[in-house]
Order: sequence, then structure tokens, then C-alpha cells
Amino acid sequence: MYQTNLNMYEISFHAEKERYAEDITISDLETAISNGEILEEYHDDPRGQSCLILGYSQNRQIHIVCGYTSINWIRVITVYIPKPPKWIDERMRAKRGNSDA
Repeated sequence: MYQTNLNMYEISFHAEKERYAEDITISDLETAISNGEILEEYHDDPRGQSCLILGYSQNRQIHIVCGYTSINWIRVITVYIPKPPKWIDERMRAKRGNSDA
């Protein structure tokens, strides 16, 4: 369902801020998307269908939330390093009572 063409993507302003704050380079982002796997799918996202990708770059776990633009480019909605308190590890969310994940 989701296909990656790294020549056809855009990064939201929010994702750019998060990428910068987490010290994730464009190369890290592209590498993580290209080797990533879909952890969660959000069919009812108000922004349109999207998914959470777990990928790796430079021995770091990276989460990328992606959707599609109206012209079928990949839209990077946000990107971050999964860590407590929202995440137990890169694959498992913390319980909602313990965080605002």
C-alpha cells in the first residue's frame, strides 16, 4: 500500500522542527524510510491516511509518520527518536496512563 520514492517527498514544517531538535539529518531520514517497516497505520487520520514507520540510521531508531500529498508524494508529518516516557522501546508504546503518547 505505501511505496517509497525518495525523489518524491516533502517534509512538513513540524517535521523539520522535530528533525532539527533530534539532530536527524536528511540522509538519516531517507535511510530510515528506505529500510523502515510500518509499525502502525492510521486509516482515520484527519490529515488523511498515514502510518508510523520504524527505520534505522547510524545505529539509531527513528520514527517517521508519513502520509501522501494530493499528488501522491510522500509527506513526512513528523519524525523523532522514540524514547521514554512515550515509548518503552522502539516498537512498544508506554501505557497512556503513564504518558501522553
